[in-house]
Amino acid sequence: MSPRGESPLYPKQVLTPGRDDGRLSRAAGSADLVLDTWRRRPWPRRLLKALAIVLLLAGATLIAYPFATNIYANYRQGSLAREFRSESTERRYVTRTVRTGQALTRLRIPELGVDTIVVEGTTLSALRAGAGHYEATALPCEGGNAAIAGHRTTYSKPFARLDQLRTGDRIEIETPLGECTYRVTGAPFVVEPDDWRVIAATGGATLTLTTCHPPGSAAQRLVVRAGLIGEPLR
Repeated sequence: MSPRGESPLYPKQVLTPGRDDGRLSRAAGSADLVLDTWRRRPWPRRLLKALAIVLLLAGATLIAYPFATNIYANYRQGSLAREFRSESTERRYVTRTVRTGQALTRLRIPELGVDTIVVEGTTLSALRAGAGHYEATALPCEGGNAAIAGHRTTYSKPFARLDQLRTGDRIEIETPLGECTYRVTGAPFVVEPDDWRVIAATGGATLTLTTCHPPGSAAQRLVVRAGLIGEPLR
């Protein structure tokens, strides 16, 4: 045994002031200075309140945005449905003078409960209707590759469940000149956003549907291909 009962392996530790204690003292003093500044000056508290309000408003906007776009798209769909039934739409369709944003065709997907008016064009303003026809592609129900883009999470999100389509599912199209039906020819697949081969011309009468992937992101595109049943309208 060592003197006074101390263990030779674990001698009593004696703490002596050093440089670490000085650093702790300076850190404590700095913290006290900051707290004192916050207590005596009102602008830090105001800044913090303003930041909290901004964050709250930003969060509310993110939550409300999809609902607001759905309300707008549903309102626009009502006016587009009336426009689609008009004689002027048929005349524009026959003469190939449908302008961007005007009603072009009606798309139904029974398996997904989709029933929406498709406008001409895929600009940001045109797609606020929910779905738009790629202008450079064939018209639906006719020969060639007719391509349609649609929203998946906003603006009534007509293509929200496009990934659930399976081979053999029906896609119905109504145009001012008549109706036709396509059948899905394969499982949905994903491509890069700049892969325009999916909307290129094809030898037969096909329909290509595209939407963002994954939901809420434009990182990739989800694609569904369908083939026309029967002969093209024109």
